[in-house]
Amino acid sequence: MAGNKTLTMIKPDAVRDGHIGAILNQITEAGFRISAMKLTQLSTADAEAFYAVHKERPFFGGLVEFMTSGPIVAAVLEKDNAVEDFRMLIGATNPAEADEGTIRARFAKSIGENAVHGSDSNENAQVEGDFHFAGREKF
Repeated sequence: MAGNKTLTMIKPDAVRDGHIGAILNQITEAGFRISAMKLTQLSTADAEAFYAVHKERPFFGGLVEFMTSGPIVAAVLEKDNAVEDFRMLIGATNPAEADEGTIRARFAKSIGENAVHGSDSNENAQVEGDFHFAGREKF
């Protein structure tokens, strides 16, 4: 069953490069409604917990280091079929393989510095949204 919420994080590379406004504009122009949003910085413990599913992978340490290297923008997005539609909007993890016009084709530098995170399932969208936002922060 298609859900209507997903989570995104504008990652430290895109925040550092001044792309917050352009990325949020592309998201809203694609029909997503932002129901929660904040500028924050992940601690090492936060990043390790958020990416725990990747703990045994060789890139885990570098991912945690990158995600704690600067502020991020976390946001809950709403739209019918949100997870699938957002993953199409952001493009492939490797920006060299991302379709033209996608967020990663426009703003990502590499597979590691790929500008944005998007939930990969309806279940993870709920878990990830709850990780970043208390109920009173979601509208």
